[in-house]
Amino acid sequence: MRKVAVGGTFDRIHRGHRTLLERAIQAGDHLVVGLTCDEMLSKPARPYHLRKASLEEFLEGTSHQIVPLRDPLGPAATMEDLHVLVVSEQTLPNAVKINEKREQAGLSPLEVIAVPMVLADDGRPISSTRIRKREIDPEGRVLDRGEEV
Repeated sequence: MRKVAVGGTFDRIHRGHRTLLERAIQAGDHLVVGLTCDEMLSKPARPYHLRKASLEEFLEGTSHQIVPLRDPLGPAATMEDLHVLVVSEQTLPNAVKINEKREQAGLSPLEVIAVPMVLADDGRPISSTRIRKREIDPEGRVLDRGEEV
């Protein structure tokens, strides 16, 4: 079985998240999703249990497990039976660190797949922060300041 890892905060699932997760699902047979714990958050986000519920809903029907991310490298740095790591262009440096730590521990490096950032209609990356600020909706459409997300 080919196991694939992906990680993130996954606050307010949007088109960029879906693209990343769909690429990860395509890369193997079982998906291990590292979900950032509340205490690790550097920006405001919904609570862990709500973010996990959204992920579970999106991943319904797939072979997956969601594990808490309690450090920046997560379990991908130490899980022996992983094969692939899917990251965004933004988090590619973490993939390099993960593989370095794996090699130091005598584990095989992971194949790394970097997924380009998905851009909103204004040419800037879609992000949960921008959605929270009501600049864009989850599909990347630019909002008038009065519109609801």
